[in-house]
Amino acid sequence: MRCPFCAHDDTQVKDSRPTEDNASIRRRRQCSSCGARFTTFERVQLREVVVVKSGSDGGPGRREPFERSKLEQSVALACRKRAIDQERLDQLISGIQRQVETSGEPEVPSSRIGEMVMDGLRQIDSVAYIRFASVYRDFSEARDFEEFASTVQQAAKE
Repeated sequence: MRCPFCAHDDTQVKDSRPTEDNASIRRRRQCSSCGARFTTFERVQLREVVVVKSGSDGGPGRREPFERSKLEQSVALACRKRAIDQERLDQLISGIQRQVETSGEPEVPSSRIGEMVMDGLRQIDSVAYIRFASVYRDFSEARDFEEFASTVQQAAKE
């Protein structure tokens, strides 16, 4: 592993342990050249999955590799300033990643991933759910928020 500080190619693993959710391995490393210490995380990747984008995000049918970090960023943005346990969000993201990778399909539409995120956020936090839906479903007016929020309230009463 290359050192992020001096770009030297030789680093040593000083400590290795699983993360709390046992979905990845945390490794403490030290550069043999400059002595700097840093942490890396390793995750199992079951297969290469390509996300097929819809027309609203760069042209219909555009393809790009599935990236967990993009999923983490969009969920974090929806949950910003909400009192949601990070462990629950990590479980949601890991669950979605697992579903995508084990689906057996080499290509997954971005709309399916968006629906998975919405289903998960609906169970965790209604405000985060509405925030994500506003971007995902491209709300353009305040009325769109009102209508969607009223459906969320109706569902909560039932």
